[in-house]
Amino acid sequence: MLLYIIRHGDPIYNPDSLTEKGILQAKALAKRLAVHGLDRIFVSPMIRARQTAQPTCDLLKIKPEVAEWTSESLAWQEFACNDESFGDKIEWSFNVPKVRYKAPEVLALGERWYEADPFCRTKAREGYARIQRESDKFTEMLGYKREGTLYRILRPSDERVAVFCHSGFGSVWISYLLAIHPIIFWSSFGLNHSSVTILEFMNTENGITAPYCLTLSDTSHLYADGLPLEFCNRVKI
Repeated sequence: MLLYIIRHGDPIYNPDSLTEKGILQAKALAKRLAVHGLDRIFVSPMIRARQTAQPTCDLLKIKPEVAEWTSESLAWQEFACNDESFGDKIEWSFNVPKVRYKAPEVLALGERWYEADPFCRTKAREGYARIQRESDKFTEMLGYKREGTLYRILRPSDERVAVFCHSGFGSVWISYLLAIHPIIFWSSFGLNHSSVTILEFMNTENGITAPYCLTLSDTSHLYADGLPLEFCNRVKI
């Protein structure tokens, strides 16, 4: 099975929607995903994710399935906070300067990462546990049951499954799927607008597998359509 985790296109957060640039990104994304096709499409309930998925759904004639647990608003309630490094804003707790999280004293916390500031001032521990539970239900429904950091293959599948979601939620989910310490993942990797991350659940003879990352935050569809190559409208790439 291939699991496509796709961030929404360039957004307007209030009101929740895509910019004109985001709409063009979504159309380019649809053409890229149509190359090999998809079997199932799941979408966050939020409008910007659904608008990003719509051109792909139309092109492939697939009805999207709403996955409430992937909503960015839920993750925001769990992982957002105020911090002096944000000025007067409320931001994702994992957006503080990355060097803070790679300090030896923070890494030494290990599985107790949620005790580090500013996580300790949020519901990050509960949020991470929620996403773990929902992820396990989701992958088991698709035929792969989590056991520790590995997955038992209940029903071998060659399906291509896409989930159109968000950066905050997606960063939490991907770190869990790949069994990468969340502090390491959040301080090292980012997800671009309309980017595609592909995880392979290889079907093995012994019935045990683990997701393998084939691409992370890929935006080659933007280059193919002659759209601006930028990371989150901040860095030209």
